[in-house]
Amino acid sequence: MSNPQTTTPFKILIFSRTTAYRHASIPAGIHGLRRLGPLSTPTFEVDATEDPARFTPSSLSTYRVIVLLQCSGEIFDDEAQLDAFKGFVWGGGGVVGVHCASFAMESSDWYARLIGAVFANHPVPQWGKVKVLEPGHAIMRRGVSLGGGGGQGEEGDIRKGDSKTVDTSEVRTERTWMDEWYNFKTHPRETKTEDGKGLHVLLTVDEASYEGGTHGEDHPLVWCQELEGGRCFYTALGHFDEAYEDDWFMGQLLGGILWAGGFATDVQE
Repeated sequence: MSNPQTTTPFKILIFSRTTAYRHASIPAGIHGLRRLGPLSTPTFEVDATEDPARFTPSSLSTYRVIVLLQCSGEIFDDEAQLDAFKGFVWGGGGVVGVHCASFAMESSDWYARLIGAVFANHPVPQWGKVKVLEPGHAIMRRGVSLGGGGGQGEEGDIRKGDSKTVDTSEVRTERTWMDEWYNFKTHPRETKTEDGKGLHVLLTVDEASYEGGTHGEDHPLVWCQELEGGRCFYTALGHFDEAYEDDWFMGQLLGGILWAGGFATDVQE
């Protein structure tokens, strides 16, 4: 895979195949990610598919980032497709997993390590309080304004005006958010990464702010890691359509895409 170029668009592939539960927010997610493309620096172009036959070495070589948008169940038909995905990561490719992506490919230990945790269950959707642990991280500092198109935060997070990137020198560190609060089969902090330090956790949820959490005072929901030559960013948020119209959430997805693609270091200067 070539070095990042800032003068020409790069390409991302949105893969949203489901063979188990299917989220109704998948079309909203695709639409929201397409809106991010021209706001990014560098810009990116989006292809979207649910066809696992696209997972061949030659096909994946044209992409810098694969977004696993709400994938569930066994999303590959054979080992060759999974091997192509592994080769993409080994070649330096970036992966962004969104929400239900942690409920896919339970047959693959490698996939579980890539995402960082495996979905177990969730309580009914409800408001909860989230906390940004590292507001200085490049992923969390990436700002976007979608032009007042909606959003799902209690605090009216959508800025008015044209869609654009924005200065996020003052990053919000706490927020009330409506979602399905995922519990995982093992605590995400137990995931072993290549550097021995574990997942780089960026955001947690306060279990005292809602009912049904199982991980205690430290409940990670958003993290990133480097794995076998590639990078993966995962967010457990994003159940509802409104999330994909929300500046705060979409800014994290943009930051995750750019970080996974190698266009951002861990801490923004």
